[in-house]
Amino acid sequence: MRWCFSDDLEVSLASDRESALALLRREEPNVVTLDLGLPPDPGGASEGFSLLEEILRLAPLTKIIVVTGREDKENAVKAIGMGASDFYQKPLDADILTFVVDRAFRLYELERENRELANQQNATNIKGIVAASPQMLQVCRTLEKIAPTDVTTLINGETGTGKELLARALHDLSPRASKPFAAINCAAIPEALLESELFGYEKGAFTGATQNKKGKIESANGGTLFLDEIGDMPFALQAKLLRFLQERMIDRVGAIEPISVDVRVICATHRNLNQLIEGGEFREDLYYRISEITLDVPALRDRDGDALVLAQSLLKSIGKELDRPNLSFAEDAISAVNNYPWPGNVREMINKVKRAIIMAEGKRVTAEDLSLQATSTQDEKCLNLRQIRETAERRALNQALQVSGFNMARAARLLGITRPTIYSLTDKYNIETSEASPES
Repeated sequence: MRWCFSDDLEVSLASDRESALALLRREEPNVVTLDLGLPPDPGGASEGFSLLEEILRLAPLTKIIVVTGREDKENAVKAIGMGASDFYQKPLDADILTFVVDRAFRLYELERENRELANQQNATNIKGIVAASPQMLQVCRTLEKIAPTDVTTLINGETGTGKELLARALHDLSPRASKPFAAINCAAIPEALLESELFGYEKGAFTGATQNKKGKIESANGGTLFLDEIGDMPFALQAKLLRFLQERMIDRVGAIEPISVDVRVICATHRNLNQLIEGGEFREDLYYRISEITLDVPALRDRDGDALVLAQSLLKSIGKELDRPNLSFAEDAISAVNNYPWPGNVREMINKVKRAIIMAEGKRVTAEDLSLQATSTQDEKCLNLRQIRETAERRALNQALQVSGFNMARAARLLGITRPTIYSLTDKYNIETSEASPES
């Protein structure tokens, strides 16, 4: 069977269930051809069916082609019913076998492309958010789940991480999308004015109040109220906000009768509210009221791979605005973007990219244009695949040995490899296989 395939296919062989599972975990093949007549039951199909179940459990996306005898159609039908993608009947015909295997590869690729398209569509559901990292995509998935509800949400994150964008996304994806979205920054308004800005006031309530005025809460009636930097709200005003959240009633400054308001409340802060509570600067009961659901937005430096994805998106969008649509990043700029810690997060990146678009002399944006230091040498070192793989193998071997109590057979099973392979790897990395090992 191996000789039927062209040289561009990588073929691995296994003669029994143990070695097949070890290869499956190590090589992660796209397509598997599986003979049902495996030892210790070469004349039957019990061992083959057991292996089929294990492959489907460990690698559900792998396409499995069952190989059966000419008089064994019942087992082929049963295997398809269990989840195999196709079957091939002996005796061997190279052209037919190649055709069946090629068809399985095409099916695998089509399904992979469909999954990637679905992920891309899901990632773009949130307007203004560009993300590819698992950390940020998890935040987006959580946001999509809670958006249709009226649950009060607290968004935590450093300055410049896009908290207001997420708040607007919660509103836009909710049934309240056609109603007002009112935002107020609790840190930007003096304490003396914040109460009237939030709750409004009656004519004559104080000097200069010449007419009735709705506050932000009342103006958001039916929609969403976004309280940015809630951690900077004056302590005296927190009690009044708590009453509103509990009763959904507000009292304008100088008013006698309360007003009923129907709003969804979203809060955001860059401060640690638990520390503020311990210091007596923030009410604990208010904290529990505003944090029915909490979204923790990771800093840009903690979003794996997002820095470059976001920088390229900004280069394209801002480049169009500044009439320089065909710019691209040079290698030193890519390296600098990936290695810079971005203390100012997305807001800082917008400024850097805008500066680079203006300063770039050619069609390639350099690290100097971004006002960043190039670190290509370090980048190339980090991209050494052999070194990365060896480090990961060494770490996994040590961990498996510790978990198994230095039992080589059990450690091999944990790693999904055979005993000869684990002995070969421990020799390769000079790892002692006893508990007294300094490295372990």
